[in-house]
Amino acid sequence: MEKLLDKINKTGDIRRIDPSQYDELAAEIRQFLIENVSKTGGHLASNLGTVELTMGLHLALHFPQDRVVWDVGHQCYTHKILTGRKDGFEHLRQYGGMAGFPKRAESNTDSFDTGHASNSISAGLGLVKARDLQGEKRTIVSVIGDGALTGGLAYEGLNNAASLKTNFIIILNDNNHSISDNVGGMHQYLNGIRTSDAYLSFRDKVYTSLKDKNPAAMQRVRKAKNLFKSLFVPGMLFEEMGLTYLGPIDGHDVKAVRKAITEAKRVPKAVVIHVLTKKGDGYLPAEKHPARFHGTVPFEIETGLPTRGSKVGYTDVFSTVMIKMAQRDPKVVAITAAMADGVGLKRFRNIYPDRFFDVGIAEEHAVTFAAGLAVGGLHPVVAVYSTFLQRAFDEIAEDVCMQDLPVVFAIDRAGLVGADGETHQGIMDLSYLSAIPNMVIAAPKNKWGVSDLIKFALKYGHPIAVRYPRGAAYEGLSEFRAPVELGRSEMIAEGSRILLFAAGSMVETAMAVREKLKAKGYDPTVVNARFIRPFDTEMLDAQLPSHELLVTMEENVLSGGFGEHVSAWVAAHHPGQQVLNIAIPDHFVQHGNVDLLKAECGIDADSVTAKILDLMD
Repeated sequence: MEKLLDKINKTGDIRRIDPSQYDELAAEIRQFLIENVSKTGGHLASNLGTVELTMGLHLALHFPQDRVVWDVGHQCYTHKILTGRKDGFEHLRQYGGMAGFPKRAESNTDSFDTGHASNSISAGLGLVKARDLQGEKRTIVSVIGDGALTGGLAYEGLNNAASLKTNFIIILNDNNHSISDNVGGMHQYLNGIRTSDAYLSFRDKVYTSLKDKNPAAMQRVRKAKNLFKSLFVPGMLFEEMGLTYLGPIDGHDVKAVRKAITEAKRVPKAVVIHVLTKKGDGYLPAEKHPARFHGTVPFEIETGLPTRGSKVGYTDVFSTVMIKMAQRDPKVVAITAAMADGVGLKRFRNIYPDRFFDVGIAEEHAVTFAAGLAVGGLHPVVAVYSTFLQRAFDEIAEDVCMQDLPVVFAIDRAGLVGADGETHQGIMDLSYLSAIPNMVIAAPKNKWGVSDLIKFALKYGHPIAVRYPRGAAYEGLSEFRAPVELGRSEMIAEGSRILLFAAGSMVETAMAVREKLKAKGYDPTVVNARFIRPFDTEMLDAQLPSHELLVTMEENVLSGGFGEHVSAWVAAHHPGQQVLNIAIPDHFVQHGNVDLLKAECGIDADSVTAKILDLMD
């Protein structure tokens, strides 16, 4: 028997489905998502929660003429299915395959490339203004979750959108149920009246008449209307800002979503449609553990458990050392921006709830808040993904480093992260942090290095960042654990002619390169940089006279990174010294397996060895 999903092969095919079969189609989409994501991994809980919402959007709008901006974009899988991309799920988030986020280059129904939170309203507002200035007729919708609405950029967009005198639809996808469900029929009634053509026409005629003939009466009408809404209408925050509010409505009711969007299209201003959804809906493990299924590895459908074992990761080591340091020092506090699980602070939160602060998706606030904690005499640690920390550059520079405050930045997912792609690759932190005075940057070579550097950082007393990669922690070189000293490197293997000066995760690669070069008759020196800023100039002064080639190695873009800073110093102090910088080329890196991406970027052991041999032969 043919499935309904078999009829969905291109944009607009959902209109071929009889309304009585919407629930059946939603169930098929959920099953499709569960089966495919269980094989490839990906964002599951958020996508299961937006199936009917997306169906309603596709029934109320006409793609690609109309446009939707998905905030973050990790809930776009149903949108991809309904725009003819079912076959792409076989290679979801794999190199050369379909992205896990909206991509304009992938489809003309994807209107904005997203991956970071809280920007959909601003982007949608830009599309609205572009539409109006060019005289186009299209509906613009921004979909934002209640989590992303914790970010300050969202409120900047809302504030600007409030002055619109043209249609713009903002869908608030509330999957936390923080606003009560029992709103009853009154709200549905109000929504229908307030968006009907008859009501809008009547309201405008009354206001126009009273404004000209009896301004005082008009003011009384406005006050009475606002009082009535204050008593009975949720969302008064939006209304008071000047936005029309509709809802809450059931986000798992396709017809209700379609009706709300259709009604909202009539309103000549910005409209907020508040929909209530359930994250992970339709798959019990995801409903019970939405955080774990936010971004999941491949799993067994029956149990929800991962299909492959996991080794101790750098995040796990950070988690353990934070608890140990908090036990020793009551002034140690931890801050995260809505990523307690991701950065390894869940256990810290459970043990020290009064010393744990989740500020929501607000990295700028997290950094300045940490600065305030430091001024107040505490020892704050800001745990954050590399790609998200760059949103707080100004706060790091002005509020922390300019005041030389003892804030520790624990930078997770530094370097290539793989399947999440361009928006999530943490390949620029060495560059942007190196530009800030007073900032010290360190990187561990293995799992023990994380512990040693975090302990050092908490005692340092000035701004310092410790950056480490995603995934399993390197367990090699356990015998090398020299005491940490500011700006001092660590000698791993002494040789001659070639000096491999490697930062962080690239020490493991340097050891592999050393073995390959030894097979070719060379005996390279390997040094763990440990500190990227300041780097060990004394070691370089001592070693460079006996080495023909200095090779810097980093998992960061070349521009402004470790290698460029070392090269500049070498040129000034050791003119004529040959230097090879191994770094990620200065471009955004697509999604794919990390090992494959390293090869594509030329920073894997084979590529590095080949580049060195080209210079030495």
